[in-house]
Amino acid sequence: MTAPAVPGAVFGTIGALAAFPLRLAAREVERQHGQLRRGVTRRTTHVVFGRTLLAKAALTKNGDAEIERRLAAERAAGHKLLSENGFLRLLGLMKAPEASSLSRQSLIEQSRLSGADLDLLSLFDAFEHDAEPYSFRDLILARKYAGLITGGATWGAIARSVHRSGPVASLTAKSLNVGSQHGRADAIYLEGGQSELDGQLLFDLGNAGSAGDDTLEELFAEAEAAEEGGDHEGAAALYQRCLAIDPSDAIAAFNRANCLRAGGHAADAAHDYISAIKLDPAFVEAWFNLAGLMSEQGRDASARRHLQKAIALDKNYADPVFNLARLEFDAGNLLEARRLWVRYLELDAESEWARVAIKGVQFVDLQLAQKSAG
Repeated sequence: MTAPAVPGAVFGTIGALAAFPLRLAAREVERQHGQLRRGVTRRTTHVVFGRTLLAKAALTKNGDAEIERRLAAERAAGHKLLSENGFLRLLGLMKAPEASSLSRQSLIEQSRLSGADLDLLSLFDAFEHDAEPYSFRDLILARKYAGLITGGATWGAIARSVHRSGPVASLTAKSLNVGSQHGRADAIYLEGGQSELDGQLLFDLGNAGSAGDDTLEELFAEAEAAEEGGDHEGAAALYQRCLAIDPSDAIAAFNRANCLRAGGHAADAAHDYISAIKLDPAFVEAWFNLAGLMSEQGRDASARRHLQKAIALDKNYADPVFNLARLEFDAGNLLEARRLWVRYLELDAESEWARVAIKGVQFVDLQLAQKSAG
């Protein structure tokens, strides 16, 4: 099979992959002249949702809702969303199922499954196809899933369950029931109760990975959770352990820098921002955050250079434009500050910062008018 090329694509992952070790996936993406990173940055073009998110969501309150929120945010950012199978198919590592001709809208109309549930179940590979066109088998599954949801199941319970049964397509010939009929809510059962599908095990990696892969993924997820929970010291220590396993991970270095900065360790944070930039010179967020750190320390010349680099790397990144305008204004460079504020308003005309930029432009215009009149 000839793998399709993905030159220039930057893949980000949300959640660890269940079907394929990230290390091997990154190697294949690099071979095809793309990049694969944990997490999502401004350079990300494709976002892969790992199926291990499902197990994590089952252990936390509102876990499925958080997945829905993240999906909506990535879609709004214009990223191409991929399931694990969709990712592997894009790389040419998995053959696409045959006989697909149904559009997304047709599947919704014929199955009465909501569009939101269809998209979520597709994203976690609960169908033969991860996106349209769908197959007749997918229509059968969609009807079954719609019935389960009517009976009280959630999309998350279904997605967690289907991967316990073997090939997804095999479910088309089986009857599925909501667990509440068998004494357990929000679990799905096969006909006859021969197999309980509770979603606790999503995929058997077999010999595909290694203990190192598993440890790294677990550490990174633990570090992210600690960071989100405000435990910056603990998160920094966990990210450091990730870097000990994989020193080439720019995202781990960047995240650790953010945690160190939040914890008041400015010098160490600067070191890790620089490390992230060395690992990935186009890491625009690292340039921007390093500029912020320099500005906090009164090192305006250094902050200016880093902001200019961030703008050069991503001309549509509004934040460094605003911060550079403020630096120039404080330095008395009014015309340059005005130019940058006008540029900022081209990128963001609605936020609170946009209102500040408007006032900045008005102030400079007033100063220039007074100077001209005098």
